[in-house]
Formats: sequence, C-alpha cells, structure tokens
Amino acid sequence: MTYTHLTTTELVMIEAYYKEGIPISDICQSLKRSRQTIYKVIAYLKTGHTAYDYYKNYKANKKRCGRRKTQLTQSEQDFIQRH
Repeated sequence: MTYTHLTTTELVMIEAYYKEGIPISDICQSLKRSRQTIYKVIAYLKTGHTAYDYYKNYKANKKRCGRRKTQLTQSEQDFIQRH
C-alpha cells in the first residue's frame, strides 16, 4: 500500500470534524485514513495551532529533505577548469 500525504482539504476537514466533536473513529472512516494519522493532526491542533499552521510546518520540513547541492571550493573549481 502506498503512502499519500494529507492534502490541505483533508487537514481542514480534520480540523472541522475535531471542532464539531466528531469521534476520531468516525473521522478515520470518512477520510479513509489511519487512526494514528488523525491523532497526530489533532494533537497538533490541541496545542492551539490550525490546519494551515500544520501544512506550513509540513512544507518547511519538506524543504529540508533531499540531497543538498554540491559546493566546490575555489581550488577545486580551478582544478576542474585546468584539466
């Protein structure tokens, strides 16, 4: 089974359901997401944040992922130019 990240729509729906007091098991069934996923979002919401804050945090974390660009020193660049 492939993992798909939560969409902004799903995050807003989780926030709305949570504010309405809908049980987590019902939220899981309606969004077809695992209970743990919903609990993580709700735990974040309980700290006073919003779904938009959660998404901004997710995007900031994604920026730090992946391979970094190679930074060559000036002497390495000169060596490559000469050869």
